Amino acid sequence: MEQVQWKVEGMDCNTCALNINKYLSKKGMKNVKVNFATGDVSFDMEGNNAKEELAKGIHDLGYEVAGEVAVNAAKRRFLTNHFQRFLFCLPFTALLMLPMIPGLMIHWLHDPWVQLSLTLPVYLVGMKFFGKSAWKSIRNGMPNMNVLISIGATASFFYSLYGTLTGQAAQFMYYETTATIITLVFFGNYLEDASVASTQKALNKLARSQKVMANMIAFDDQHQENIFPIENTQLRVGDLVLIKSGEQVPVDCKILWGEAHVNEAIITGESTPVHKLKKDKLIGGSLLHDGTVKAQVTAVGNDTILSGIINLVKKAQGDKPPVQLLADKISGVFIPVVLGIAALTFIINWAVLKELTPALLRSIAVLVIACPCAMGLATPAAIAVGLGRAAKNGILFRNAHSLELFKDIKQVVFDKTGTLTTGEFTIGNWQTMPGTVTEDEFKNILFSLEKYSNHPIASSITKSWKTNQPLSWTKIEEIKGTGIRATDKEGNTWFAGSYQIASAYTTDRSHNIYLVKNSTLQGWVDVKDEIRPEAKDVIGFLHAKGIKTILLSGDTYAKCQPLAAQLGIDTVLAEQTPEQKLQAISDFTAKAPTIMVGDGINDAPALARATVGISMSDASQIAMQTAQVVLMNHGLKNLPLSMGLGRHTYITIKQNLGWAFAYNVVAIPVAALGLLTPTFSALVMGFSDVVLAVNSVRLFVKKVED
Repeated sequence: MEQVQWKVEGMDCNTCALNINKYLSKKGMKNVKVNFATGDVSFDMEGNNAKEELAKGIHDLGYEVAGEVAVNAAKRRFLTNHFQRFLFCLPFTALLMLPMIPGLMIHWLHDPWVQLSLTLPVYLVGMKFFGKSAWKSIRNGMPNMNVLISIGATASFFYSLYGTLTGQAAQFMYYETTATIITLVFFGNYLEDASVASTQKALNKLARSQKVMANMIAFDDQHQENIFPIENTQLRVGDLVLIKSGEQVPVDCKILWGEAHVNEAIITGESTPVHKLKKDKLIGGSLLHDGTVKAQVTAVGNDTILSGIINLVKKAQGDKPPVQLLADKISGVFIPVVLGIAALTFIINWAVLKELTPALLRSIAVLVIACPCAMGLATPAAIAVGLGRAAKNGILFRNAHSLELFKDIKQVVFDKTGTLTTGEFTIGNWQTMPGTVTEDEFKNILFSLEKYSNHPIASSITKSWKTNQPLSWTKIEEIKGTGIRATDKEGNTWFAGSYQIASAYTTDRSHNIYLVKNSTLQGWVDVKDEIRPEAKDVIGFLHAKGIKTILLSGDTYAKCQPLAAQLGIDTVLAEQTPEQKLQAISDFTAKAPTIMVGDGINDAPALARATVGISMSDASQIAMQTAQVVLMNHGLKNLPLSMGLGRHTYITIKQNLGWAFAYNVVAIPVAALGLLTPTFSALVMGFSDVVLAVNSVRLFVKKVED
């Protein structure tokens, strides 16, 4: 199974996206996601399918897959986008509109043959785009929005042409209607593209930072160091680079020499520079505030953290939350329904008014104003802004569905270590049991065991008691929520972990780590941890919102209760195994929508079971992969922002859909009654999309943590 990601050009509305989705699904593609606002199309493809065949099928629908040379014709140098088409049509349309100005008498512009010659270039350009797309969509049984525009413009053009050819121009001359429909729709499409592009600005900023120049270090045959400027896309894993003060880190790398303060705001949203030393990792896209380092490239291309973030956000933008499903269903049948309404408008008005001209103009107005773009744009525009602002502030949503889920959250469950606390432990007290191992042996054994764990407590031991002569094991495994178990060359079993492993040998449960050899307690270690400085404010924010807080930890009750009391957490569940955590989250979620915030391997099942799972960026990989939301700033401070963005993005989607439905419900009858001309209908149609985009862009600056 191969995941394919394409950029498809030519999509104008949600109907286009639905058509491509239906086509790919019919061809057997799985997990198809199409976002007409961004042009992104992704799907899973079995090995026996040909990309060229699928690209050709999309081409036959009236769209183009960017980069598929076999399908795409040679690029035209002019009239390749809506703005260029609008500029081409504008002078002809402006001349056609001059006779409409009261008191302005330009006799030659009233000549029907002059008007025909001015309209013809506009009509041909319009049909080159709208007509071609409309014909392909009809031929494939999937009519799109361009069918409405093409029928409306063609009806007014040939109606006027009939009058010109039969010498009845005075009664049949509506060339300006044809030209203004095409010109204003091109203008509306351009405004829509520009508005949608503005919703993508946060993601585009991330994408632009991917391509920069780097200083590559190379050695000549005399082993002399030389610096070569090179584009970062040419770098490979293992290459050496020099990064100086004020420069952008070209790709993910590890410092080999030097130190620096690094601004990682583009990734984490945190503008305070981070001090980086030898062996520390640098994230591509971050900025060296001061200092100079030599570093080795650790990841390039799609494997970098920045690429991962961009791909994650794009994937999430292609998701459809449940609120979008109704709009999709309506968009799927919208165009046939509008064609039916336009036909009825023509028939009824002709029957009532006994005149062909007003009946035709009203039916054309219905066709032009009834654009389904607004309904299709409502959700992706809001999601693009919400996810873009989140990414800019170091919050990554794995899917759009979680945005909608935030609106119903009633309780938040926190893990303790590394979540409410910093996870930066230092060793406090420790002791060996009389008649067991020596102090040096105790330290060496614990280091040799804990170096196989990424738990914060284990990291503190490996940092403090690092040795150059660690023990080797014949077998070693990490038991989630309990500890590390290993077998040495003599066949002895060693176990380092929580009180759970030592409960048979001691009643003192107050220590963090116990070391057991076979069935004998060897000693214990206490570590000290600090509460995250933002934790109390976050808990206070949740309580102000009426959200219940719960501490769910594998640590002892004696250590969890004082922490909960200090932060004001409502409920404490301590000494929980991963299975018990999972059951607890299942029970909480069954009662009310629940967030779980955690960072360890033992939190992964609970994160998956919660209504919304949230992990830290420095969490274990399995926790990050399981969570629906990742906080990139190594702390909880953006939890309120993530919840607020989720809630307000959903509010914006509802506002957009409300406007889109209301617009069509009101506009179509108004046009059918003759209260809107085709020209004004074309203008209003474009305006409706801009309203949605502007409302969505408000999310960039809107206060959401209220």
